[in-house]
Amino acid sequence: MIDRGRKPPVTMQSQGGFTLLEVIIVVVIIGVLATIALPAYQDSVRKGQRSDAKAALFAVAGRMEQYILDRGSYTYDMEDLGYASDPMISDEAHYSIDAAACTGGSAATCYVLTATPQSSSPQAYDTDCTTLVLSYTGEKSATGGYPDGCWN
Repeated sequence: MIDRGRKPPVTMQSQGGFTLLEVIIVVVIIGVLATIALPAYQDSVRKGQRSDAKAALFAVAGRMEQYILDRGSYTYDMEDLGYASDPMISDEAHYSIDAAACTGGSAATCYVLTATPQSSSPQAYDTDCTTLVLSYTGEKSATGGYPDGCWN
């Protein structure tokens, strides 16, 4: 005969969850991955933001060429080219663009444009490409720890 009024004895059931050791191991793994991935991510962002300088340099170069066609010489004043300030600030405000005479030249014959990172921009920490330079001949150069890769 079965007694249906009695409750079965209480047994220990396994609790679902994580032990402290498991949680610590996961946190350590995430920390190691973040330590490796964050610098690579920041380098990738800096490289992408260099396009701000390149676009600004080419835009100023186009205006310089139009300026010489209209007036017979180049100018080193960005305001003469229609920009709000001299030096000109790029669209994303990562770089300032300034013009100067090329070596042995004058405003009548040549120019060199230089993109310098703004101190308030993350690009100020781009030690691989500290400045990007574009000359009136289309020659591209850069300064920094890895200047050969700056225009890629």
